[in-house]
Amino acid sequence: MTAAWMLLASVLASAQSKPNPKPVTCASCHQAEAFAQSTSQMAHALQLPGSNQVLAAHPKLTYRKGAYSYSVETHNGKSVYSVTDGTQTITLPIGWAMGAQAQTWVLERNGQMYESLVSFYPLINGLGITTGDESLSPKTLDEAVGRPVSKEEAKTCFNCHATHAVFDHNLDFATMKAGVTCERCHTDADAHLMAILADAKTIPTPAKIGQPSTEDMSNFCGQCHRTWETAVRSHWRGEADVRFQPYRLANSRCYNGDDARISCVACHDPHGKIVRDTASYDTKCLACHSSAALAVATTSATTPHPKACPVAKSNCASCHMPKVALPNGLMKLTDHQIRVVRPNEPYPN
Repeated sequence: MTAAWMLLASVLASAQSKPNPKPVTCASCHQAEAFAQSTSQMAHALQLPGSNQVLAAHPKLTYRKGAYSYSVETHNGKSVYSVTDGTQTITLPIGWAMGAQAQTWVLERNGQMYESLVSFYPLINGLGITTGDESLSPKTLDEAVGRPVSKEEAKTCFNCHATHAVFDHNLDFATMKAGVTCERCHTDADAHLMAILADAKTIPTPAKIGQPSTEDMSNFCGQCHRTWETAVRSHWRGEADVRFQPYRLANSRCYNGDDARISCVACHDPHGKIVRDTASYDTKCLACHSSAALAVATTSATTPHPKACPVAKSNCASCHMPKVALPNGLMKLTDHQIRVVRPNEPYPN
């Protein structure tokens, strides 16, 4: 995020105030991609009051942990988070909802941000303890609100769930746009739009997401989904790290940072919704693991020739990329460490 974006905002405002303005958004030229992206989970990674469909569909949620009772109530587009010990109650407005489906809320109280101690989980259609906070045992009502979030952590969190959340190295809600929009990933999109509006002779073209190498792509997506290096340096172990897809993928025996067939975008369209149909990924798997693929030399001499599966040629991911439950049992995620899964074997780190 640089001052260029602030300049672009003023240019856009000026252009839109004139009669018959020129196209000034990504959607003006890239309609299909922009529409698909607007319906994706990433586009709704952060939701603001009045646009939160999850809470609108669940106007009253309750939960109890030990001596504390929680409620999340929504009326007329506004949601409040309350915790009580039966004698006193703390009630806070929900300003930011992190997640398109499962949701954790960022709260603010007396200038301090908190991660809500309870979150919404579609698997149970209700509230449960926020992932990672299971070991917390609040001893006071203040502690029961949630886990305090440092300024640096808040900046990191909003930077992944929103666009233009960081300006001049600081969290800035004035420039922030909810959710992941085009310019969050296409880092040159601002300069591209500015050049078009200025009728520049040379218009810079943002790099296509799929152009970098598989390794670079993994690191790019890993800015938010966590890279192999980040996971290793942080000493994350156990089922909880199934959330970190680039890390898990890099642990696969077949991973090759030079082979485009195993890049994040080889299987996932970054502009669209996550495809839940397991069989739809078969062609991606068979691009390597098929008789035809075996006849083609691999892109790296250090990579073993992939074998064709002797069991089946359909629903590959259902066996080789199993769904793994987080330690709290409230979410199941696809494990991107591609492997032969054997019964009763421990979760591989």
